[in-house]
Amino acid sequence: MSLFNADTVPAWANAFLQGIPYARESGMTARDVGVQRGHATVDMPARDAWTGDTVTQQLHPGCATVLADTACGLAVGAALDTLVPFATLDLRMDYLRPARAGIGLSCQAHCHRVSRNVAFVRGEIYQPGTDEPVAMVSATFMLGTANQRRTAKAASSAATSASTSAPATAPAAASAPIPQSALAAATTAAAISDACAAPGLVRIPASPAGRSPYADFLALERCAPPDDPAAGVFRMPFKPELIGNPVLPALHGGVVAGFAETAALLHVIYTSDLAPEDAPRGVDFSLDYLRPARPVDTWARCTTVRQGARVALVHVQVWQEDPSRPIVTARSHCLLPAREG
Repeated sequence: MSLFNADTVPAWANAFLQGIPYARESGMTARDVGVQRGHATVDMPARDAWTGDTVTQQLHPGCATVLADTACGLAVGAALDTLVPFATLDLRMDYLRPARAGIGLSCQAHCHRVSRNVAFVRGEIYQPGTDEPVAMVSATFMLGTANQRRTAKAASSAATSASTSAPATAPAAASAPIPQSALAAATTAAAISDACAAPGLVRIPASPAGRSPYADFLALERCAPPDDPAAGVFRMPFKPELIGNPVLPALHGGVVAGFAETAALLHVIYTSDLAPEDAPRGVDFSLDYLRPARPVDTWARCTTVRQGARVALVHVQVWQEDPSRPIVTARSHCLLPAREG
């Protein structure tokens, strides 16, 4: 179907957001879509659950990543002559300054190039009351991706499978219910990949209750030997409101990114000699989507590549049923608190 039209694009944009359970849950709304080809602005209202650290009163960077991924997807749709399914290939966030908790976010995204197979998007994220962006995003999207699950045989023969961040189908398909069979698979998959089942591991909340409302919102857990914090893995249990593509279905790519970001920051806390009131801050974050994130529990393991006096570089691998088949790989530069003396 032909998409770009000053009258049809806004309606598609609203249906696009309403068809994404996570976008509905977070109250995202679109504006200025269709005014200029390939442009989209998405607003996300403030919420207590978006706070990353209650001590510093800063917004969690994962919230900005989810918003950016969604807005970039809208920009791609607004740049297409004919609507086709699309999926995020990779995404990079640069955090220019801390975003304050208790204040909403807006992402202005622009699809500046659409080739036969790939769309390229840039965007900036703002908070009301300031003209300076708090973050910048750069992303690429694969066009013409599958809009349903492939068979195991087809999946094994594919060279690469991208993680869908949001449905790019017509409005009617975007609001399709999540198949009950896919939701029922969560229990089985969790049993297969339960990294906390090994003897000697303990499962605890990933962050002290109330310290990081965003980690509480995702219900993150940490599994590790009591005497070896660096060996721990993080778990994000499945919740229906984390769905980004109800057609496949698949978790929202931005949610998976937010989980990976959170894991990196928590990993630095657990493996560094930081005071309880201190917390690292994200400098930049980049990730590659390798395959769709199914509606099941998701796991992350972090490795410190290098840690200096002020910055730590962390590599993150995210998987679901099989650790040898990651769904996302990511890297994050984390700024450590200044030390006296």
